[in-house]
Formats: sequence, structure tokens, C-alpha cells
Amino acid sequence: MTGQPNDPIPIFIDMGFSQCCKYGESICGDAFKFQKSEDGLRLTAVLSDGLGSGVKANILSSMTAVMALKFATQEDMNILHAAETIMSALPICQVRKISYATFTIVNANLFGDIRLVEMGNPHFLYFRAGHHVDQPYREFCSEKWHDRTMYQSHFQAGVGDRILFFSDGISQAGIGTKEYPLGWSEESYIGMLTKLFANKPDISSQEVCEIMVDQARRKEKSRRNMDDMTCATLYFRPTKRMLLFTGPPYDSNRDRECATYVEAFPGDKVLCGGTTAEIVSRELQRKVHTDLTGLNMDLPPTSEMEGINLVTEGVFTLTRTSTYLENFSGMFPDNGAGRLAELLLRNDVIEFLVGTRINEAHQDPNLPQELDLRRNIISRMAKILKEKFFKEVNIQYV
Repeated sequence: MTGQPNDPIPIFIDMGFSQCCKYGESICGDAFKFQKSEDGLRLTAVLSDGLGSGVKANILSSMTAVMALKFATQEDMNILHAAETIMSALPICQVRKISYATFTIVNANLFGDIRLVEMGNPHFLYFRAGHHVDQPYREFCSEKWHDRTMYQSHFQAGVGDRILFFSDGISQAGIGTKEYPLGWSEESYIGMLTKLFANKPDISSQEVCEIMVDQARRKEKSRRNMDDMTCATLYFRPTKRMLLFTGPPYDSNRDRECATYVEAFPGDKVLCGGTTAEIVSRELQRKVHTDLTGLNMDLPPTSEMEGINLVTEGVFTLTRTSTYLENFSGMFPDNGAGRLAELLLRNDVIEFLVGTRINEAHQDPNLPQELDLRRNIISRMAKILKEKFFKEVNIQYV
């Protein structure tokens, strides 16, 4: 999701979240939902914490998050009316005789306009240039729900800024212990984050969320957290782009055009396929050096070329990369497909330049059934990147 092409500094909203159920529970009582606008210029995210834990809390938080997301994406949303509607719609807890779920709603566009509403959750954190900055807010209450105080903030974010918001399972981590009798204090976790951003200024949102949840769990006895924990982060930064060129063009007269496009591309560049690498090597007069250390792997070895981040074999590597992405669990093998998968996840906008000339070798009926035509493999990979990893993907066939 990127700014318009003519923006002087396109902003990308790098979003991440991490979640951990209360110890002994298999269902999280927190809910996190998000939605991008159809034009791709706005992101709305909602974090809700349901009363208690387990199934009942999950129902409360999920209903709240879904309703809040629906209200928040409406241009003429009245925050107070929306909050009252949400509270009135929630089922009543039979034990405590109340309907209750907190929420944090963040509405951000790619030009840095931020609107944020909180009710019941710990106050959000805002970091600029790696340092915490307090943002002014307006406090208001509902006449119908006297114990529901809400806070509304409206401010402008810039490149490099970060917003963190989380459930009280994070801020109350370790509560009642000797080291943290009142929980993980705001001063303490702000200090931890400040050091983290100083040491790793470009750390991704996903990594930040995972660190926050991990650090919170460390404060619990035996790492057994007594509440659900959820952390979400938005990071406003320049867009990272990647080009993957695979397959020779249908018309060989376009070889030079494709090679020139690769050379001028402003981002990471990957070539997949021996013929593809030969085209770029010939047209740009750059040598290809094969990495012979990879000969013992179950995939063809990678190669190196000046100005190119990665050079791999074609359809076998692409097929394996798609499988790695589908089954992603945090790490990739150290081979061509694993390195390609890492590059894909490191970037925000992925451009595929796909040649449509048929490779006769791939028509052999004795080849594995999972080896599809290059076009189908790229379509499969693009779907995974968009639906599972929220990447912006563009495919150009030549």
C-alpha cells in the first residue's frame, strides 16, 4: 500500500501485530482487525480486549472489533454514537452482569493524517525519530455509559514515525510480582523501545510487536501470562520495492527493453531462470558467476551478477518459494528459494516481469506434477503475497 506515484516521498504503512493467549487458553480474548480502503490510500485498524478470557472474551472482542471497523471506515462517523452502539450491541456477561470490551481505533492515510480513538485500552505510544512524543487528545464521555471514558487524537505523522497500541495484558505484565508489583510501567516499556529504535532504527513493525509480547511474557512467573497479550504497530516509512524478472519475452526483439527496465528499476532486483539471466547478461554486458557451493542442495545453485540482488534457476525455485511462503513459520532454508522468499517479505511492492515464451523443457510429462507453467506459478505466488503478507503486487507479461 503506497502513496500516489507523484508524491515527493511515497509513504508506506508497515503494519504488524503479535498475539499471545492467556496461559491455559487456546482462544485469545483480544481481537485485532484491519481494513484497507479500495483506493489503497487509507488503513483502518482496531484492537479490542474482551472482558475476561477464553471464548466469551473472544466473542466480545471480535464483535467489538468488527463493528468498530465498520463504523471507522465511514467518512461521517460519529465516534460517540458509534461507541454507544457498540456497547449496546454486546451481550451481557452472566457473571458480572455487564457488557464490556475495550477498543483502540486507528485510521491512517498515506499522507500521514492520523485519527485515533481509545476506550479502555492503555494509551497508545507515538515515536518520532526514535523518541517518544506525547500527543494531545480530547476526552469525552457517554451519557448512556457513564463509566466509559474515550480519548480522541488527531495529528500528522511523518516518514520514520511509529504508532504502538496494545491490550492491558502488555502493560500489566508481571503485576503482583516482586519485580513488577504494579505491572510493566509505561516508563519502563518506553525506555525499552527507545533503546530498541536507537539500535535498530529500521526494525519492522512485526519484529517490534513480537519483541513487546516476548518482553511482557518474560515478566510473568515462568513466562505464564495471566492475561491475553496483543500488540500492534504502524511504521510510516519510504516504500521498499522489488522487481522479479523471469522467463524470456515472447518476442526476442524485446530482450533489450526488458534488460534496460531491470537496470533502471529503483529497488531490489531478482532474476529467476537461466535464459532470463543470459538475456540480462548479454544485453547489459555483465558476467554471471554461479555459486558452486550450492551444488549439493536439492535445488539448482544460485548465481551472482553485478547490480542484481539474487540470480536463481527458474520454475523449480519459484515453485519451492511459493511453498515456503504458504507454510511460513518464521525462517526459511538457506537456499535460492529461501533467499528469494526473504527478499519478497523484505519489500512492500513486488513487481513481476514475466516472459511468456514457452520453455519446451517444461512440457516433459515426466516432470513433477507440482511444476506448473511459469505464469501459473507467479499467479499463485502473487496471491500468497497479497492475501497472507499484504503486499502490493503488480504483474506485467511480456
